[in-house]
Parts: sequence; structure tokens; C-alpha cells
Amino acid sequence: MLFAADVAEMPPDDVVRSYWAELGESELDETARAFATRLATGTLSNLEQLDERIRSRAEHWRISRMAVVDRNILRLAVYEFLYEPTPRTVAINEALEIARRFSSYEATQFINGILDAIKRDLDEQQPQEHVQPEEVEQTPDDEADEAQED
Repeated sequence: MLFAADVAEMPPDDVVRSYWAELGESELDETARAFATRLATGTLSNLEQLDERIRSRAEHWRISRMAVVDRNILRLAVYEFLYEPTPRTVAINEALEIARRFSSYEATQFINGILDAIKRDLDEQQPQEHVQPEEVEQTPDDEADEAQED
């Protein structure tokens, strides 16, 4: 959704509607769908603040010059840092997993460096309480993926 909004310059509501109508996974449960929608709309609604945080740690990089995938991974993770109860380390790990799948090795290092610096800044300013990540139920597909990795 973030990639589509960035490339097509569409309003958040249109992006969400279009995504779920055309590309959304039909077997995705309503809780996951609502979570994904909240992350996307929240990120899109706070772009200026998120980009400012990223800019503060992306030395010699303009947001507009970053790869579309990379800047949106950064935006999503920083949104989670600021507005979601997700532990910041978990948000970084999730961002890196997305980067490994959809970007390059170098981008993964770049994203990790920026997010780690922003996390340190936030930890100094507003330490996160002992937030426990929500327990996510494994699906048969997840279990099959883990078995295949072994």
C-alpha cells in the first residue's frame, strides 16, 4: 500500500480501497487486515514527521533520492516506533525482513543503520516501557516455511 501511494500519489483512502479490492489476500483474517490498514494509513497520515526523523539520521541522503521500497520500509518502521506498541527492536527486525525480500543487501544495511540510530534517539528521549509483542498464531504455511529452512 505504501509503495502504491508513493508511486501513484494517491490519497490514503483510495490506496487502501484499491489495494484490498485488487491485491488483498482473500484468506487474510479481519484482524490482520485491520492491522495492515492501520499501519498504512497511519504512516501515510504522518509522512512529514516520519520523513523528518529519517532525514535527521540519513546523512547525505534526500528522502526523494532513496529507493521507493527503502524509504517506505523506513517510514513504516518509524511509524511503528512512534505510534504502535511494537517493541522497537521487533519493528527493526520486521523492516529488515521486508528489505531482505524486496530490496538489496546494501539497502538492508542502510535501513538497519538509520533505524538503529533513530531507535537510540527515541530510547534517550522516551524509553519504551516493557512492551510485549502480541503473540502471533502460526499458520500451517509458516510452519511449512520453518521446516523448509531447516
